[in-house]
Amino acid sequence: MEWKNKVAVITGAGGVLCAEIAKEYAAMGASVALLDINLPAAEKVAEEIKKAGGVAVAYKADCLDKSSLQAVHEAVLKDLGKCDLLINGAGGNSPKGTATKDTHSEMTKEDISFFDLEAGGVDFVFRLNFLSAFLTTQVFAGDMIERNGNIVNISSMNAYRPLTRIPAYSGAKASISNFTQWLAVYFAKSGIRVNAIAPGFFVTNQNRGLLFDKDGAPTARTKKILAGTPMGRFGESKEIMGALKWLTDNEQASFVTGIVIPIDGGFSAYSGV
Repeated sequence: MEWKNKVAVITGAGGVLCAEIAKEYAAMGASVALLDINLPAAEKVAEEIKKAGGVAVAYKADCLDKSSLQAVHEAVLKDLGKCDLLINGAGGNSPKGTATKDTHSEMTKEDISFFDLEAGGVDFVFRLNFLSAFLTTQVFAGDMIERNGNIVNISSMNAYRPLTRIPAYSGAKASISNFTQWLAVYFAKSGIRVNAIAPGFFVTNQNRGLLFDKDGAPTARTKKILAGTPMGRFGESKEIMGALKWLTDNEQASFVTGIVIPIDGGFSAYSGV
């Protein structure tokens, strides 16, 4: 119970990966604040944690609205106490920032090309990923100054090697890796370590429809992904926890800040040959 009497704040907590993170920290004794714009999804995770004997409270939070985050912060302080760990997990992509073919030469008149992508869609993807982490950190990081706090951002393989079709999401996740390094330097002498994990390919609610057809068969994109992943499979949500537990251990990782750890089955190491 190494996290007993500590508070973990997790955004995007209703999603597959962040729900797993919340459950694991609750099992280690943390009181978990589950923030999500989809309150029912966060409440479902909170109920599962409480049934397992943990402490969790769900909050509806718009991570693109600082006033919403400030109101939630006040509620978390009242309900659970000061934040010791912040996981910036809110993020995602938008069809308005996504092309429908890998290269321009493949395009037909029915396809959405790079030239068709809407500025508003690209802007939304950047705000959803970068600005959400920026604002949430502004609101909660003050709790952790001189208290051996931890911030962990969720980057992506897209930050290392941009995937085809999704330029907005790839660029947005690259900004998260850069922001992680910036924050690490900024807080280095203030008692806060800042790191990130970069998951490879995991099946989530957001990407399931792209990875499998209606009958559950893998799509062509799934076959390309697995061909580029030396382990030849998708990751399981629990497999991100080893790196997270180490990164947020103030004894084992006390001199570690500003790094981004790939958790990708070897994807980032493989040249394709």
